[in-house]
Amino acid sequence: MRGSEGCNKGSNEEINKKNKKKEESNMHGITPENKVLTIQDISCFGQCSLTVALPIISACGVETAIMPSAVLSTHTGGFSGFTFRDLSDDLAGIERHWVKEGVSFMAIYTGYLGSSRQMDDIEGMFETLLAPGGKRIIDPVMADHGKLYQGFDMDYVSRMKEFCKKGDIILPNMTEAALMVGMEYREEQTEEYVADLMARLKENFSATVVLKGLTYKEKEMGVCVFSREKSHTYFAPRIPANYHGTGDCYASAFTGLLMRGRSISEAAAVSADFVRACIENTLSDEGHRYGVKFEGVLPMLVKALETKGTGDA
Repeated sequence: MRGSEGCNKGSNEEINKKNKKKEESNMHGITPENKVLTIQDISCFGQCSLTVALPIISACGVETAIMPSAVLSTHTGGFSGFTFRDLSDDLAGIERHWVKEGVSFMAIYTGYLGSSRQMDDIEGMFETLLAPGGKRIIDPVMADHGKLYQGFDMDYVSRMKEFCKKGDIILPNMTEAALMVGMEYREEQTEEYVADLMARLKENFSATVVLKGLTYKEKEMGVCVFSREKSHTYFAPRIPANYHGTGDCYASAFTGLLMRGRSISEAAAVSADFVRACIENTLSDEGHRYGVKFEGVLPMLVKALETKGTGDA
């Protein structure tokens, strides 16, 4: 019996060793399928940036990794005295560790960045962490309603313009687009003004552009997806209300939908409907001005993924 027990013990030890080696092997060369890295800040309170990106993209059924660019006590809109910690010094170390572990992604999606220096680091990550054929999705978060966000200046705008030239898809709002191409921002839009802005964006960027915040149609809000070859515009009824973080909700939903096989135009339109529903879900709570109640609308996004896409670009 004792001899048999010893034999079983030896066999178990061999099995454990093999399992351990298998686990260690699986930790390296991690496959990139359906994995997204999003790089943006954590605003500890306020529904924006990573606190919306992680749940929204995950709800789309896409594995989501995060790399925080900064940590803030709140977002910068409507709050004063917030704390801010720049995490620029941490990004390179995270990248080195992931490269060592064989981690890669099918998309890198960037939002609010803590400094111009981070764009240098991320451009390197496009080479080291992005799988072949992966998408570089850039939301140039820096301004809205004709004004730069706190902490940004025109030097940052210039650097963001160069950074966006590295993107496959960029998602500026009207203010960010106007700043990057040197046009005057107009709160009151005309179709001619938007056409001029689009032409200048085509001249400056080879990426597909998803231009958000079109309001030249009365009582409607729209987005336009365009490249140098073609364009597609989508409008829906406009809700006369403004909330912080809607751009982040839009870009996150767009990324999740795109990674689930929806075309760029489909992802742009469904994301617009999603954000509109998020706003509608928040209207009754007058004290909730720091973001939108997106959580209750996530089932709508999941349901949209159950319908078959057209596959059109």
